[in-house]
Order: sequence, then C-alpha cells, then structure tokens
Amino acid sequence: MLELEEKIEKEQIKMKINNKEIDEKKTYVIAEIGINHNGSLDLAKILIDIAVECGCDAVKFQKRDVDTVYTQEELLKERISPFGKTNGDLKRGLELSYEAYQKLFSYAKEKEIDIFASPWDSKSVDFLEQFSPCCYKVASASITDYKLLEKIKKTGKPVIISTGMSTEEEIDNAIKIFNQKNIAILACTSTYPTDDSEINLNKIKTLKKKYPKIPIGYSGHERDIFPSLIAVALGACIIERHITISKDIWGSDQRASLEPKELKELVTGIKRVKTIMGDGKITVYDSEQPIKKKLRRY
Repeated sequence: MLELEEKIEKEQIKMKINNKEIDEKKTYVIAEIGINHNGSLDLAKILIDIAVECGCDAVKFQKRDVDTVYTQEELLKERISPFGKTNGDLKRGLELSYEAYQKLFSYAKEKEIDIFASPWDSKSVDFLEQFSPCCYKVASASITDYKLLEKIKKTGKPVIISTGMSTEEEIDNAIKIFNQKNIAILACTSTYPTDDSEINLNKIKTLKKKYPKIPIGYSGHERDIFPSLIAVALGACIIERHITISKDIWGSDQRASLEPKELKELVTGIKRVKTIMGDGKITVYDSEQPIKKKLRRY
C-alpha cells in the first residue's frame, strides 16, 4: 500500500525548475521584483541580494514591449511620474535594457538564485529567450492572451500561471493550451494590496481538487505574511510575493510588497509551517511515552 502511494505521488510530480521538484515537500519561494526596481539596475541588484539573504528560491521580473502592450492613445495620456508627464514616459522608464537584463541574469547565476520573468507579449518572450530563463510566468492579466501562451509553450520551459481576476473557464482554457504538462497554477487575487475578505485562500483547495496532478501555489498581494503562511498550510507548493526595499518609496506595487524583514520572516515561517504540519501519521512520540506512563490509568 505504501509503495502504491509513493508511486502515485511520483506520478503527480509534473514540474521541475532547474531540477528542483515543485511539490508540497519544499515550498518554492519566488521574490517578485516585478517593476519595483523603478528602472534602476542598481536597485534591481539590491533586491536580488535581499532575496538571496532571505533564502528565496527565485527572483522574478516583468517584461513588456511597451508599443505592443499599450496603444498610442494610452501612452499619450497624462501621468506624472519621475520619468515624465505621460503614461508612455512611465512605462518606458520602468523597462530595463538588454544590457541590464544581461547583467541581472549573470548576477543571479553568480548568487545561485533562479531568475525569470513574466512576458506580457510575444516580442518579450523572444527578448527573454536570449538569457535562457529557467521558466516563464503567465501574469493574471495575460491568462486569456492565447497567442502569448502558445508562444511561451513553444519555448518548452516550465510555466507558472497566475489566476487573478479569472473565471474557471478562463483557467481551464489556459491549462488546455499547455496540455496540463510542465505547469503550476497559482491562486491569486489581483488587487494591490488585497483585503482579507477577497483573498479567499480556499481557492487553493478548489484548484487542488480540480487539478490533482498540477502543482498549486499562491501569489499574494496582501499587506502582511499571515495569509501566505496559511496558504502553505493548505498545501501551496509555490509562494510568490512582491518585494521592496521600502513600502514608502515611489511605485504602484510597493505597498503590496514585503520589506526585507517581512520577507525573512516569511521564509522562516514557511519552514516552521512545514515542521508543524508534519506527515499526518498517527503516532505516539518518544517524548510522550513518560507522560503516557504517568497519566494513563489503563
């Protein structure tokens, strides 16, 4: 019976990232740098250092071809930022160059941490392929961009799919494109930051039941670490959280991000949750034996 259970468990492992099995035994922690680098290579490197020091498994960025993702009308809209007066100034200011990505991928390799990104368009997939990312992330905003999903599929890389603001049908359609192979799904709510009433961590159980052979994780945008720790207790094998040097600096995602101290507490907390949850077997521990002998009457 035990051999059968182990065989089933092995069959359910459908994804590896850099030869690391993505399953519930060890939660894969992604530090989402995203656009919190504010267009600065130096700040991006600092955030990688923070992720390494805190014990994360990976760092993730976001990549857009601005003129593909946004219309000219959208880019010309007034929007004051450190980069200029229009939305286009902002979007272009937040994009890192080829040279910057080259240095970041090299830096992450030197620091022995996985690095990848969420491409928001097909041109960005081609851009990222130049650096051989360990996997790809499909952002919640892109889950219905089937042309993009097909492009990502052709790379043959593992894929992590966020499911914020998505219906069950939209999630199903995205999964079908990848034939349920080499993918992981993240429960997610796409508000920054997310209120407790809309986090709905029981979505993890729903996804695990519906897709029993696909690793299920959690991408959180809450203000603290508590929901992320509960997600691990519910079986999330991936935890993704935005990180920042300070929630008070400029940027749209900073308030929904974790500062270094919080990130360290999260990684430490995840390990403790794993220990606390145990293996589920009914047993009498050695430490209980003298208590049992002392207190049991029969």
